[in-house]
Amino acid sequence: NNTAYCNGKQIAVSPITDLSESLLATGFPYYDFKAMDKYLKILNNFMQSTHGLRRMGSAAVDLAYVACGRFQGFFEYNLNAWDVAAGAFIVQQAGGKVTDFEGKENHTFGRQIVATGNIHKPMLEIIKKYW
Repeated sequence: NNTAYCNGKQIAVSPITDLSESLLATGFPYYDFKAMDKYLKILNNFMQSTHGLRRMGSAAVDLAYVACGRFQGFFEYNLNAWDVAAGAFIVQQAGGKVTDFEGKENHTFGRQIVATGNIHKPMLEIIKKYW
């Protein structure tokens, strides 16, 4: 039974399937900048190929917004399990897909996450191209 709720109302991920129509969320590391060059290449690509990027400052909020369909996708690296575990579950319950940057199931402890509604494949292709 995959169902998620916000204030008693059922929620679902966005039906948008086109990356160019998508609004994405991300975050920036506050330490460990070794991967910044490749991350900036990903950001550069998404800035040009989507409706835009947003940074809320909280992975939990970003994931809740993906679950509600407000963002079509969220990606970030250098996160801890407590940053993403609950939000990732809510995205999945709302019909979304959650993986690490390789498309594998190690998003909780692997320190990378991609959470989307219906744009997972094109998002992962861009991330994998640079990561």
